[in-house]
Amino acid sequence: MKELSVFIDESGDFGEYEHHSPFYIVTLVFHDQSSDISQNIKHLDLKIRDYGFPNYTIHTGPLIRREKEFFDLKLIDRKRIFNAIYNFARTADIKYKSFVVEKKQCINELDLISKLSKQLSSFLKDNLKLFTKYDRINCYYDYGQRELTHILVSVFNTILNEVIFKKATPAEYKLSQAADLLCTVELLIAKSERKMLSKSELTFFTSARNLNKSYLRAICTKRI
Repeated sequence: MKELSVFIDESGDFGEYEHHSPFYIVTLVFHDQSSDISQNIKHLDLKIRDYGFPNYTIHTGPLIRREKEFFDLKLIDRKRIFNAIYNFARTADIKYKSFVVEKKQCINELDLISKLSKQLSSFLKDNLKLFTKYDRINCYYDYGQRELTHILVSVFNTILNEVIFKKATPAEYKLSQAADLLCTVELLIAKSERKMLSKSELTFFTSARNLNKSYLRAICTKRI
C-alpha cells in the first residue's frame, strides 16, 4: 500500500487581528512513507542529546523568544538547537505547503475560516494528481484548535478518498516538530517582507539580511 503522511501545525488563532498576532498560518508537511528518514531522525536525536536536551520537544517560537523551558539558555545554545531542527527539515526527504492569512484583511472569524478553506481546497485540487497516486493519506494533528480541525477534516474528505486523521503531538513525531519549525519560518518570511520582525527575532538571527540569506532562502526549496 502506498501511503502519504501529512503532519500539520498552525501559528496564530482565530481571534480578531492584534499587533502581536497579525497572521494565521497552517503548515502541512508531506512524507512519502516509502522514503526512509530514520537516519535523519537519528542524527537529530544525537544532536539534541549532545546539546544536553534529550527527549526535548522543540517549539521554535519560544526557542527564538527565549520563553518557557528555554528561558535560562544562552543565545548560542538556543541557536544550536534551532539549527539542529532546521537542518533536519532541510535535509529530510519531505515537502511542505503553508497557507498564510493576514488577519487584518479578514472581516471576522468566519471570513478567516472561509479564506483558509479556499486556500486549502485550491491547493488539493491543483495537486490532485499527486495525492491520488496514494492508496491512503494519514493526517497527523494534535486537534489543538477546533476550528482548524473542522476545516481540515471537511476539506480533505471532500476532495480526497481514503483520508485518515490521527491525533498526534510534537513530542511523538519529529515531523510534527518540523511542521512547527516551518510554520515559524513562514511567519518570519511574512514579517520580514513587511519589516515587522521583533527585537527578539532580530537578536536571534542577527539581522533580517542574515535571516534571509542563512535560513529562509534554503528552506523554501522544500515548498510544493
